[in-house]
Amino acid sequence: MLSTKLGKLTLPNPVIPASGTFGFGHEMAQFFDLNRLGAIALKGTTWDARYGNPAPRVAECREGMLNAIGLQNPGAAAVAREELPRLRAVYSGAVIANISGFSVEEYVQTARVFDEADGVDILEINVSCPNVRHGGMAFGVTAEGAASVCRAVKAACEKPVYMKLSPNVTDIAAIAGACEEAGADGLSLINTLLGMVINPRTGRPVVSTKMAGFSGPAVKPVALRMVYQAYERVRVPIIGIGGVATADDVLEMMSAGASAVQVGSQNLVDPWACPRILDELAEKMAEYNIPTLQSIIGRAHT
Repeated sequence: MLSTKLGKLTLPNPVIPASGTFGFGHEMAQFFDLNRLGAIALKGTTWDARYGNPAPRVAECREGMLNAIGLQNPGAAAVAREELPRLRAVYSGAVIANISGFSVEEYVQTARVFDEADGVDILEINVSCPNVRHGGMAFGVTAEGAASVCRAVKAACEKPVYMKLSPNVTDIAAIAGACEEAGADGLSLINTLLGMVINPRTGRPVVSTKMAGFSGPAVKPVALRMVYQAYERVRVPIIGIGGVATADDVLEMMSAGASAVQVGSQNLVDPWACPRILDELAEKMAEYNIPTLQSIIGRAHT
């Protein structure tokens, strides 16, 4: 009833904690049984270890939150060697490795680490991070840039490649189509919008980078619209992301065309968000007479 498919991969349900909001997964095992989840997306990883941006790098606002973490991580080798085995000790489901880079070559180099690692099922290529300079979103804001990364990673790796796309663009469908043509096995969208918070007392930006990634409930209508537009353009599976906090949000995303859904900022507010959504999902399906989740994917288009 709750199962869904991402290409050849069958998930027990569509609920996935989004990269950057769930650590490397194993840290959350103290709160609930991780095997309830559809999959887990690892924290964003780069080739070299990164400390990230200077503090302050998180700000709350009425509509959600901003983060400028800056891809803090111990580096690809350490994640594959240390973090992945720790996760596999407490979790047996699908794992999505989230990969960032500062050049096409670095994306390929990092992706190869996880392509060769046991226990990784999908390579999620992040060409949409707004919190680092000269990387991430620099590739994702044009169809040519996103496609060039996708093409290079596909040529070097065997595992499915999902491109994580930026909402900070004018034509998401064109970029989605370019990635599909470059060989993408799927898409993840959206990442954070570029936003800003200013302290009204001092008149100065709250986070050190001045602008940062905006996420939370307010971005859901934008995310739904972009998932809808991408679904109209491509035939590969889509993972919908952005403002998901309830079972109804999951059903909206899947109706727009998502085959699975990532829960992001809500995990930071409520560590039990994902299992709560799963409990609600079965109840909502019964209430709305939905026999299977597979049957509603893309129904908004008809």
